[in-house]
Amino acid sequence: MQVHVKPFAPWLLERFLLVGFLAIFLFGFSASQANAAAKRDFDHFSTGFPLTGAHRTVECEQCHVNGMFTGTPVICSSCHNGNIAEGKSANHITSRENCDDCHTVNSWRGARFDHSNVTGSCQTCHNGSTAVGKEASHIRTSSTCTLCHSTFSWEKVVKVDHAAVIGTCSSCHNGATATGKHATHVATTGQCDSCHNTTKWEMVKFNHSAVSPGTCSTCHNGIKATGKPQTHIKTTAQCDTCHGTTTWSNAKFDHSNVSGTCSSCHNGLNSTGKPADHIKTAEQCDTCHTTETWSISQFDHANVSGNCASCHNGVNARGKSSTHIQTSAACETCHTSTNNWSVVKFDHSGVTGTCSSCHNGVTATGKTANHIKTTAQCDTCHTSQTTWSAVTFNHENVTGTCSSCHNGATATGKSANHIQTTAQCDQCHTSTSNWRAVNFDHSLSTGSCSTCHNGNQATGKDSDHIPTTAQCDTCHVSTSSWSNVRFDHSNVAGTCSSCHNGATATGKPSNHLQTSAQCDTCHTTVSWNVSSFSHDNVAGTCSSCHNGTSATGKSADHVATTAQCDSCHVSTSNWTAINFDHGLVTGTCSSCHNGSTATGKPNNHIQTTAQCYTCHVSQTSWNAIQFDHSGVTGSCASCHNGTTATGKPNGHIQTNAQCDTCHVSQSSWTAIQFDHSGVTGSCASCHNGTTATGKPNGHIQTNAQCDSCHVSQTSWSAIQFDHSGVTGSCSSCHNGTAATGKPNGHIQTTAQCDSCHTSQSSWTFVQFDHSGVTGACSSCHNGTTATGKPANHVSTTQQCDTCHTSQSTWSSVVFDHSGVTGSCSTCHNGVQATGKPNGHFVTTQQCDSCHRTTSWTSLQNYQHMSGSYPGNHRSSVQCLDCHRSNSSAVTWTSPGYAPDCAACHAGDFKSGPHKKYENPDAKYTVSELRDCSGSCHIYTNSSMTQIKERRDREHRVSDGGF
Repeated sequence: MQVHVKPFAPWLLERFLLVGFLAIFLFGFSASQANAAAKRDFDHFSTGFPLTGAHRTVECEQCHVNGMFTGTPVICSSCHNGNIAEGKSANHITSRENCDDCHTVNSWRGARFDHSNVTGSCQTCHNGSTAVGKEASHIRTSSTCTLCHSTFSWEKVVKVDHAAVIGTCSSCHNGATATGKHATHVATTGQCDSCHNTTKWEMVKFNHSAVSPGTCSTCHNGIKATGKPQTHIKTTAQCDTCHGTTTWSNAKFDHSNVSGTCSSCHNGLNSTGKPADHIKTAEQCDTCHTTETWSISQFDHANVSGNCASCHNGVNARGKSSTHIQTSAACETCHTSTNNWSVVKFDHSGVTGTCSSCHNGVTATGKTANHIKTTAQCDTCHTSQTTWSAVTFNHENVTGTCSSCHNGATATGKSANHIQTTAQCDQCHTSTSNWRAVNFDHSLSTGSCSTCHNGNQATGKDSDHIPTTAQCDTCHVSTSSWSNVRFDHSNVAGTCSSCHNGATATGKPSNHLQTSAQCDTCHTTVSWNVSSFSHDNVAGTCSSCHNGTSATGKSADHVATTAQCDSCHVSTSNWTAINFDHGLVTGTCSSCHNGSTATGKPNNHIQTTAQCYTCHVSQTSWNAIQFDHSGVTGSCASCHNGTTATGKPNGHIQTNAQCDTCHVSQSSWTAIQFDHSGVTGSCASCHNGTTATGKPNGHIQTNAQCDSCHVSQTSWSAIQFDHSGVTGSCSSCHNGTAATGKPNGHIQTTAQCDSCHTSQSSWTFVQFDHSGVTGACSSCHNGTTATGKPANHVSTTQQCDTCHTSQSTWSSVVFDHSGVTGSCSTCHNGVQATGKPNGHFVTTQQCDSCHRTTSWTSLQNYQHMSGSYPGNHRSSVQCLDCHRSNSSAVTWTSPGYAPDCAACHAGDFKSGPHKKYENPDAKYTVSELRDCSGSCHIYTNSSMTQIKERRDREHRVSDGGF
């Protein structure tokens, strides 16, 4: 909708004022036929209120009520009030403007609208009732109309403020409401604003997070987006295997997907190659280098030729250090490992000179600061060339006393608790090789034993020693053995227990027989052991003593039982006198019946780990057996051989499989789970309808063996079918009974299956021939039976073959607009079909306003629908003469006079020829004659009551010249 504003014309007011004079002039005339003649001949322009447009057909009486001319209103609203003439309706736009600011005399309803004086918000009028409102497909927003629309053009949106738009981008940018994704857009489910912003549609940032992993190449193919350069490493891996989405060049490289040798890339061109000083070798890089790091982590000397020094020369590889032992021997003489440089096998045999010539603290380790002062060579004491700590010390070469070294600094000295003595070490320490080898002589000691044996200098009495003031040597008769004690009980008074109470002397152990008798009742002072024992005086059960501690208990191989000893051992004098009862035995049979403690299994016994009582149910009769297979080990045939137990019958299937391969039950011989793996011979030798199930009556006729199709021995219905041996047509089997037939939605045809289904291994491999198909295309191409219209297909009710002329290629199209529904722009949007080029005239008009469907470039003569267009303008005027901005907005030369002729021709106006009145002469202004194609009169004087000369439509828009 184009809206043009026409400013209030001053001349219109002048015309209205003349109406008053006209009313006075005509007041005395009667309403007779003379009036009719006057109406026909009277020049109403002379009143200053010309009757133009629709006013020409209005009866005089409608304005001049009761024949009164004086006071006839000249303001539109005086008549257009809804009574005399059509006025504002109840839903009229709220405005303070006069009627003629928008309405013209040509048509009351064809209004030129000026929004400048409209009060209230847009939507108070543009609500779909009073004026055009939002369409159903309008962008969802809570903003006012003026935020996007201008008052000049409702349809042409100057700007869209996305901040006020409700919903996701794709709710508008769907290719219909607004531009959507083009056909070559990156495949993604992300919203538009993941990459695009609202200020510029072109991509300003890209977010790969919505792109499915492993699909980089669908875009990065060198067409949609940058692809692999020609020098790219040969690989079939997806881009994101190495490259990240934040920077293309910062790649995380994965060699696992690279094909070819290392040197195909590491050649100094595609990627770093061997440097000039690289070890000469023909081996591939990965012999030494890894893909984790370029630095060598695993070097293989096996492929290097020449001696070590050819590389280890200080240039190609590390050579001898400045402090290296001077030698002309090759590296490998001492360095025995190519993996570890510090692994050295040193051979002193090739070294000349003394030890100290190297072991001087510089070349090799020398004497430590606390080394024994000596001028002797190292090998005097250090006797090994392989270990430094292997020392053989010879005191013979040491001068001076022991204490000169053994002073606690140079060598170990006396400990803090050493016996106080001024004697030299070697008076007691008799060995220079063993410090603990001591020869102590008590004869050199003075005083009593306790002067040393006081618990400080030497061992004293322990805490449980017999209280006595006697000197140690009263009992301890030897100075060489502390435990050599001479004890005499004859001097002891009291009972044994006064000392043998567990404190003063050894008392009863915890497991001693409970008794109040004195020790000497059983024990003597000569021998602590008991020589004769009598059970007569013992109270309690046998096991209270015979527990293996107090007295002999059960042996390790004793029968497991909780019964008391005398339950079986009936004599206290003869241990082997036994009366045996199985009822008292705990544990398993085999704990006794193991062939040692009691009779075990004979040699020909069935192999089993089961306990005896599993089968032997009687303790009195060995042969009473109840058999259970669960504990039997070994194969079935080891027993079921026809001798030990029942074997195969004569008619048994020939097989070398064990019995339990098929016979799965030990209680029922006929419970069988069959396993074909051990069967020899063809299927039909058993599956003949007698020995085993044969072919059913409805089986496909064939002489092939069963396993030609039945590929599983566990499932009869697991079939791998081979059509090569089948005769007859497909439908003889594929009839829905013998084999799968046509589904319900199958295309109706009488052709054999193999007319289209060309493969016997894949049912979906179809070569389709439309020649035999009846009915319209859409009967199949409905999106269910066959591919239908895509979502972005041109809106049409035509059958497919109206445009798609080929049955072999879908894209072969002859287009016919006759069946297309909807507006041109639904297809011609630059995506589905060619849209407006960059320099196209800016307009919201549909394509067919100018273009024809038969020829895109041949334009029709455009019909201006706007009331502002002056009509059939001279032929030399081109579109761009008025539409100089290449848009539907007219660029007026003098916009203040728009839309009248003066808006363009104000510059052509010449005052001279346009006289207004005489006496004195006056000229019309441009504003007064803004409608050049209208009427203008010359009056006799300034009262403008008498017309001297009439001019009507002097300048016509259809004239060739102005």
